[in-house]
Amino acid sequence: MAARAIPHSGRARPRGHVHMGVRRGPAPSALLVYGALSLLTLGIAFVRDNSPIETEAWLSILPLWSRHVLSAAGGGALAVGTVRATRLFVGRWGWAKSLHSDLRPVVRDAGDGTIFVVGLASGVAEELFFRGLLTPLLGLALSSVAFGALHQLRGRAGWFWTAWAAIMGLLFGALFLVTGSLVGPILAHVAINIVNLRFLRDTDVEPRPVRELGGLLGRG
Repeated sequence: MAARAIPHSGRARPRGHVHMGVRRGPAPSALLVYGALSLLTLGIAFVRDNSPIETEAWLSILPLWSRHVLSAAGGGALAVGTVRATRLFVGRWGWAKSLHSDLRPVVRDAGDGTIFVVGLASGVAEELFFRGLLTPLLGLALSSVAFGALHQLRGRAGWFWTAWAAIMGLLFGALFLVTGSLVGPILAHVAINIVNLRFLRDTDVEPRPVRELGGLLGRG
């Protein structure tokens, strides 16, 4: 995704307007769902005697500690690129604006605590399940398709969201397989979730301004 900073096509909340707490929003249900998914994944990993955060790496020649470091660095780069690309897409593409508008009501009243909890819980649980468990079992392509299918929404913009999630699944999965470490994908997923959920909450996408006609037609 492109990574060029542009002015937001929406209006941000006033400075000093701070959301706090976790009472509003989907935090309690998210903790239940993603907590259960994490426990299920960890339980399966325990039964199979496998590590839920490590796998055989394509770069197996490197020591484990260096692969964890490389994974974290790759996750940081992936998070920065994805966050900046999100703003670029919302600022330029109609499907991204539509998707942004469709999703915004879910988090519009969420506090920073809620966003942190949801972003952390979903990022950790989904990486443990889709990358830590499914990628070694199903392969990179199928696990990424499954990840995209989980994010299916109604409408034309929903298909873009599904495709986008599948692409992100490929990137997270590739980083996991290259380094053999789930550290980077987890860090990237959590960071992207938290930052983009705040952007979604605080940015109201404005409609394109109507251009006035010139000459006599443009005069009131």
